[in-house]
Amino acid sequence: MTGLLKIQGRLSEIAPGMQVRRVLPAVSKRAVGPFVFFDHMGPIALGPGVNGDVDGHPHIGLATLTYLFEGSLLHRDSIGSQQVIAPGAVNWMVAGSGVVHSERNPGEEAGNSRRIHGLQLWVALPPEKEEMPPSFQHVGAGDVPIVRLPGAELRVLVGEAFGLVSPVATLTPTLYLDVQLSPDTTWSLPALAPEMALYCPEHSLEVNGQEVEPCAMVVLTEGATTAVSTRSEGARFVVIGGAPLERPVHMWWNYVSTSKDRIAAAAKRWNQGGFAPIPGESTRVEGPKWIDREA
Repeated sequence: MTGLLKIQGRLSEIAPGMQVRRVLPAVSKRAVGPFVFFDHMGPIALGPGVNGDVDGHPHIGLATLTYLFEGSLLHRDSIGSQQVIAPGAVNWMVAGSGVVHSERNPGEEAGNSRRIHGLQLWVALPPEKEEMPPSFQHVGAGDVPIVRLPGAELRVLVGEAFGLVSPVATLTPTLYLDVQLSPDTTWSLPALAPEMALYCPEHSLEVNGQEVEPCAMVVLTEGATTAVSTRSEGARFVVIGGAPLERPVHMWWNYVSTSKDRIAAAAKRWNQGGFAPIPGESTRVEGPKWIDREA
């Protein structure tokens, strides 16, 4: 598969019962455009005794993108945001100089069995924006632009594609699409960004004639059109991409920055209780001691 790189994720548990597949960063590819982190949650069936909550934890120097296929999560953060995330909606949280957030089982689902399936991505902020104030934006499923083409339906979650623009306010050129292809379809994906990758969470595909199994990321050839083919069940996948990073970034625990000193300072600040708390919450994830070692 000349010019195409395939990445397999690795399994990790972020909370009791909440297992994720971590695809980026990888040894072979640290970032795709501004995307430096790619977690695939589920699909997971959580029993009535498992809430899957992720307690309050800090971030700096990045924006988080949360997108669900199934289930729901309750987002809270230290700037006062409180939002239930439902399938098809986009949550965009800019950490900037520092924010704390949690992701919990919505109260109405407490004590019930449920399923959760979705993606959480991190976007590195441009160097001059790493210390900007934190912010939060929620775009409901009904406000996401939809492109309908022969054999394909695309939701423009972030960025611009086929003449439609997402309402998500990014800081660098960024692309994020949710694509559904009909059964037995071959579709030409144009080069919509300088760097692009494709990830199919549940279906197998052919990409430029080579089979790609579920839960594998394919980094696409820069500047080239890609042929994506489905089988009898069709397929749903996401496309990510954008302009490459202006400068390499460091990643450690929940922090991203062009400066290791800034990361070390954030680690110390969290462990000493220096971040603003989430209103109404007291539980938090204990942070590790800073060690100069990349994620």
